[in-house]
Amino acid sequence: MIEVRDSLQPDAPSYPRLLGDIGGTNARFGLQMQAGEPIQHVQVQPCAEHASMQDAVRHYLQQVQQPMPPVAALGMANPVTADWVSMTNHDWQFSISALRLTLGLQRLVVLNDFNALALALPFLPAQSLRQVGGEAAVTNAAIGLLGAGTGLGVSGLLPNGTDGWLSLSGEGGHVSLAAQSALEFAVIQHFQQRFGHVSAERVLCGQGLVDLVQALQALSSGSVHTSDTASFTSHAALSTPAEVMQQDQTDATATQALDLFCGFLGSVAGDLALTLGARGGIYIGGGIVPRLAPARFAASPFRARFEAKGRFANYLQAIPVWVIDSPVSPALQGASAALNISSNANR
Repeated sequence: MIEVRDSLQPDAPSYPRLLGDIGGTNARFGLQMQAGEPIQHVQVQPCAEHASMQDAVRHYLQQVQQPMPPVAALGMANPVTADWVSMTNHDWQFSISALRLTLGLQRLVVLNDFNALALALPFLPAQSLRQVGGEAAVTNAAIGLLGAGTGLGVSGLLPNGTDGWLSLSGEGGHVSLAAQSALEFAVIQHFQQRFGHVSAERVLCGQGLVDLVQALQALSSGSVHTSDTASFTSHAALSTPAEVMQQDQTDATATQALDLFCGFLGSVAGDLALTLGARGGIYIGGGIVPRLAPARFAASPFRARFEAKGRFANYLQAIPVWVIDSPVSPALQGASAALNISSNANR
């Protein structure tokens, strides 16, 4: 997390604040006028429609007919380790300090988007969560977070004594993907021939779903039907198990790809739970899993693969998993929380 301030106005007001959740495909913006108030004027804009971050911000404020606020926090789908930001799955690049000056902000905080989403987890209402197996969360235990969308985001929360939670900022989506069956091994070998290193994100993202369908086509028949794999995959993803059973053979390939996707996701989520000791639960965000039919995801290999860790299966059986199903991006709330953390740290 990087913060830049106007040195001539060190005591910038805390509100109103511009909040952003910037993914590889869409940019979500909102405004919070006062502490404790809900985030208003939330809009989603395709990143491809704007040449730069500053253009997207200005277009948003013009659309909602609001002036530039004095402070802003942006969660970005890429590492944020220095002043220069270069998005992993989009072509926007900018200097944080230059962006503050260009927009006329007194304070600007930029952080990883899943770092922001992690900060929002303690504030999520129960109605925004769907539990997928496990028992009750252990109080004051570590929490894990991952989510597939344009890429694969990974983060988490660690208890931080009386100060609440410490969010983790890393690039866990780029760990190497491991096979657990002969078919998965063949799929990974196919991807290695195409891409070289096969990370978890290579499979667990929107393009990864399409690539899985194509890999299965290539492995079964030696040919790929590139024109219709995306629509087939979407159709299978949003279908109930009963509807899937009535689909034709090509849809069955997409259904098999979705099961592979969910199985891989379960393995990666289980690895994250073991790595963090996340007995406080695992949360799943991103743009893919929350959009799946709940019964479809529950019937997938996800939970079985989450727990399939040999001697630690019993340990994982108790850990709850929640799918985040919120109409408004929770990362916007996390971006607001980041401004509060940053403000406290600078006192």
